[in-house]
Amino acid sequence: MTMVEKQPGDVITVVVTAVGALIGQGIIRSLRLSGLSVRVIGVDRDPNGIGPYWCDTFFAKPVVDESSDAYLDFWKSLLVGEAIDLVLPGLELDALFFSRNRAAFADLDARIVLNDPGIIELAQDKWDFGLELERLGLPAIPALLGAGWTECVRELGLPLLLKPRQGNGSRGIAVLRDEDDFNYWSRKSRDEFLIQKFIGSDEQEFTVGAFGFGDGTALPPIIFRRKLSVAGNTAYAEVVGHPVLVDAVTRLAAIFKPVGPTNYQFRMHGETPYLLEINPRFSSSTSLRAAFGYNEAAMAVEYYLRGKRPPPPEIRSGRGWRYYEDLVVT
Repeated sequence: MTMVEKQPGDVITVVVTAVGALIGQGIIRSLRLSGLSVRVIGVDRDPNGIGPYWCDTFFAKPVVDESSDAYLDFWKSLLVGEAIDLVLPGLELDALFFSRNRAAFADLDARIVLNDPGIIELAQDKWDFGLELERLGLPAIPALLGAGWTECVRELGLPLLLKPRQGNGSRGIAVLRDEDDFNYWSRKSRDEFLIQKFIGSDEQEFTVGAFGFGDGTALPPIIFRRKLSVAGNTAYAEVVGHPVLVDAVTRLAAIFKPVGPTNYQFRMHGETPYLLEINPRFSSSTSLRAAFGYNEAAMAVEYYLRGKRPPPPEIRSGRGWRYYEDLVVT
């Protein structure tokens, strides 16, 4: 696929997926903050959500299986028919769909903001990801798969964390303080789960963004100390300096070689940074990062569309909160 020749000042037509959800909305906000001349086309399952109001044009996903030829044809038709320059997936499932269908889009002019396929697949499974960290000699949270209460307490101590083997954010995660908790959440969980040792504290949880270049290097990271919402997204963030986490992200980038927007989530236990997960895509902190000068959507335009490495941004210090407000259309 040839590089799309887009210069500063040209109108760029982009597709943002999942505009009814937090990440997609954050991408749109980041694009609007960037000062770029952008025509935003939104895609979402729900045509009645708020997302369409923030886009210049909106298309509802067809009601078909997303593994079907009909769904693939929808996307091919949209990218060609609307002369799309750049696709910015705002949902993990969308990033996975485009990654697994790279060959189907290879002959189109549109560029798709995708990370390395290996890290995208590895990030799908928390158990496999933990095993890979161990294999690489990196700090890995002790965990058990398919173990009973007695073994978990003996090997990991209390409290414990129950986590779905697949999924993102804190959805499905439960703190287990006794056997009743263990039995209740084990029965309630709809997915295969693992049990982890509880490390650190809520006050020592960090989300880190670092735009990668696929060769083991990345832009200097932006680090947030964060507080999660009930849905598992960042509700409060404070920009902090943290040399230990800078070193950890530098090392991880050298090993995994991510490309594009990449989110690392850590908990500190003493002086040891434990990597909770890597999100090899835009994340729920995207718009907060942009507000502090780390605009990953603008970086993606520069890198994927113009073929240039974006310069290190000037990160502003401060705190940010996420809150609800109403949009009323009469």
